[in-house]
Amino acid sequence: MIGMDEEYSRAIAQAQENFKDLNERGANAVGGNVLEFMESILTSEEIAESNLRVAIIGELIKARQEKGISQKKLEELSGVKQPVIARMEKGSTNPQLGTILKVLAPLGKTLAVVPLENQINNDI
Repeated sequence: MIGMDEEYSRAIAQAQENFKDLNERGANAVGGNVLEFMESILTSEEIAESNLRVAIIGELIKARQEKGISQKKLEELSGVKQPVIARMEKGSTNPQLGTILKVLAPLGKTLAVVPLENQINNDI
């Protein structure tokens, strides 16, 4: 059985390869619109999860850069090894929630659980 991280990595790798192929063939390629292509191979839940990961890691990178903290310094402050931080920032790993929280804390950030706007509207 393939783990979710491995399955996600394979899906992203395939999408990147397909995107490269589409770019080489140009706008006339079938599925030339990358968003249409992504929607055709990923479920809405997978797209939402990917978007959330990108948003969280983007905020982490932004906060680290705004504070002028290197990955190595963030390792010292958080206790999370620099190579793990680098993999998180590159998106090549699916970090545990605890790891994300450890890295965000020295940056003055945390995560919050909030209602999803679409979920609220769909339930009404």
